[in-house]
Formats: sequence, structure tokens, C-alpha cells
Amino acid sequence: MYSEKVIEHFRNPRNVGVIEDADGVGEVGNPVCGDMMTFYVKVKDGIITDIKFKTFGCGAAIAVSSMISELVKGKNVDEALSISSKAVVEALGGLPSNKIHCSNLGAVALARAINDYKRRNGLPYENIPEPEDVEEG
Repeated sequence: MYSEKVIEHFRNPRNVGVIEDADGVGEVGNPVCGDMMTFYVKVKDGIITDIKFKTFGCGAAIAVSSMISELVKGKNVDEALSISSKAVVEALGGLPSNKIHCSNLGAVALARAINDYKRRNGLPYENIPEPEDVEEG
């Protein structure tokens, strides 16, 4: 059901925690499935130098958060914004169809953290819409 990479990121998630003096914070929650994700980013000269997350949810949600944190660390903020939920699923070696919504939540939480950083620093940003509610099934 889950790829080895999903299981590895669930059992040994990377970058878990909180950055107390974060430059940007993004949160998202899905009332349908109960998953909640918060990303914290530190940015220097437009580069994400550190990222941490706190996720309450299923194994797929934790694996998605962990993978996103690895994919964006060291990237510039605009490059990180371009990482799609599909790219996260591919990096994890796939997700069951009823868990794809986790990748959508992760992408939105990350985008909100980056946009919070941009807003705090007077940079142009876009409002991020709510992720589509995808029911488990």
C-alpha cells in the first residue's frame, strides 16, 4: 500500500520541530481527515536555510511533511513555491489515491509559510486558497 520511501519518512521523519524565531509560518488543516500541518521557515538572502514542521495526522501526512522539508531546504523561496503536490507524491514513490490530499495539504502549508515570510518582508505574495477537501475512501 505504501512505498518504502513513505514508510521511511513516516518512521524517521526529517526536520520535525518548531523554529521559535521563524521568518515565516504556514498552517493548514483538513476537517474531513483531521490532518493538520504547520511549517516554519528561516530565510537568508532569499534562501530557505532551515525548515521544521509539526504535523498531526496519518502516516502519509507525516511522510509528506518530511519529504517537503527535504525538498525545499537550500532552495530559494520562489523555487520552493514551485514544488507541486504531484512532485511530492513522485518523490515519495507514490501515495494511495485516498492519501493524495496529504500532498495538497503539505504544498499549501509550505506556500503559506513562504508567503508569510514574503508578507513580513514587504515582498509581493499571493493568497493561497484552501486545499480542496478530499474525502478519504
